[in-house]
Amino acid sequence: MINIKENERLNVLNHSCAHLLAQAVKHLYPQAKFWVGPVISDGFYYDIDLGNEVIREEDLEKIEKEMKKIAKDGKRIVRHEISKDEALSMFQDDPYKLDLINHMDEHETVISCYTQGDFTDLCRGPHVESVKQLKYFKLLKVSGAYWKGDASNQMLQRIYGICFDQEEDLKEHLYLLEEAKKRDHKKLGRELELFMMSEYGPGFPFFLPNGMILRNILENYWYQEHTREGYQFIKTPIMLSKELWELSGHWENYSENMYTTKIDDRDFAIKPMNCPGGMLVYKNSLHSYKDLPLRIGELGQVHRHEASGALNGLFRVRTFTQDDAHIFMREDQIEEEIVRLIRFIDRVYAVFGLTYNIELSTRPEKKYIGELEVWNKAEAALEAACHAAGKDCKINPGDGAFYGPKLDFHLNDSLGRVWQCGTIQLDMNLPERFDLTYVDSDGTKKRPIMLHRVIFGSIERFIGILIEHYGGNFPLWLAPQQMTIIPVHHQEHLEYAQKIQALCEEHGFRSKIDARNEKLGYRIREAQTKKIPVQIVVGEGEMDHQTVTLRRHGQTQSVTLTLDEFVEKMSLEIESKVR
Repeated sequence: MINIKENERLNVLNHSCAHLLAQAVKHLYPQAKFWVGPVISDGFYYDIDLGNEVIREEDLEKIEKEMKKIAKDGKRIVRHEISKDEALSMFQDDPYKLDLINHMDEHETVISCYTQGDFTDLCRGPHVESVKQLKYFKLLKVSGAYWKGDASNQMLQRIYGICFDQEEDLKEHLYLLEEAKKRDHKKLGRELELFMMSEYGPGFPFFLPNGMILRNILENYWYQEHTREGYQFIKTPIMLSKELWELSGHWENYSENMYTTKIDDRDFAIKPMNCPGGMLVYKNSLHSYKDLPLRIGELGQVHRHEASGALNGLFRVRTFTQDDAHIFMREDQIEEEIVRLIRFIDRVYAVFGLTYNIELSTRPEKKYIGELEVWNKAEAALEAACHAAGKDCKINPGDGAFYGPKLDFHLNDSLGRVWQCGTIQLDMNLPERFDLTYVDSDGTKKRPIMLHRVIFGSIERFIGILIEHYGGNFPLWLAPQQMTIIPVHHQEHLEYAQKIQALCEEHGFRSKIDARNEKLGYRIREAQTKKIPVQIVVGEGEMDHQTVTLRRHGQTQSVTLTLDEFVEKMSLEIESKVR
């Protein structure tokens, strides 16, 4: 899906459409007062105070009709520049606009506003020339939003919408939104019995047996690939003392998101990140320049306090498992190691059919540790390595971690949606804080350079992404149940079905027999509904010839194979991780 904010034409179009929405709402609800109506990556919204009146989903059609009426009238959109005093007078009955005006930069002496017909709003612009250009739009949903995002403030109503300059683009976008609803990982997670949530642990997911199979497959794949890449593995404690978090800088920069407790009159915190434990592991031994690069991996469970309103299935939780690794190296190894890492990440994402773009996130304006010179050096090293790997990177200023700049990997799924997952963070600061050293070739002690990196990001969130990416139709190697064996008749063919089941177990295929007293068509349809990749139908012909008839999920045709052909075909598909 296109990012509206990053497309100059669509950005202007959507901001203009937000004003069209506000004008229509004002016609239908004269008491309406407006806060802000910004453009977002997937369209626009406007926050509105309607007093005691509530807009519901069914009211959006009425508002759209009024918007189309205004657009058809074709009024020009005219920019005016006025003084602050004039603006205060113009919006004297609107507390939200008065707040905006009073909080403008004191050096901002001229204020711009835009008028279209009978509606005027504060805005820096720009806008399209006429409301007539706003033809292809759709209001998507309505929700509540606190004024300024503060729960102690008035609850406003937020209407979301999107606008395109071509009708075909709008239709395509709406189709993708419908597809996304069908693929909602919370819905499919329930239907496929992968995970559950409970009011007894908001934000703390429970993995069910099917979900644990999927999770274990991903973790085993992670260990296999990292072993190939020369990683060693550790496990660090889930709770460590306040002194460690002060040393790492987390207590100062992240304590509001940490869960804390007291043990023997000492303050402890459940880890929100694995890094400080990794520092202690490195510090436990002496290291030579010959040992570097040292690649240390950990599937470490972390806890972070997220606002209850932000929780969202597996996408935003309060506990998750990071597929973390910390790489310690010499300064002369930075580029080579990052290039190797980018190629490793590329290989992993390709297995899932996920493409990506890379962003280089630089030093935050505030709340960062370390010297400016060190930051500049780290940022330059990341950019150079990215180009050396043959990849472009977009600069994302000010979005680095507080301890170092990073390369963020933004994945594109099968619907074109973007997910931020992998990251490579170059850290020249924590080795200094923890006094990490190695013995160089001349016998002197040197400070190692360190990389923090994840590929999946978090196991939980990555599973949520995969559920939606595949729409629950997992490839054979990932599917919790790979095959269902369906005897045509229970009595006559069950014994042969059990022979096939034994063959599947022998070769590690995850299969079950469905010998219920239901019609064959019903059992096949149910296997399709459960998105089981392979249905194996066995009847008189298969029993007589010692064959199996395979039918793939989503297909109507079938193929008959000998038992040897069946084992070879399934084994090859699983081993090669065919998508």
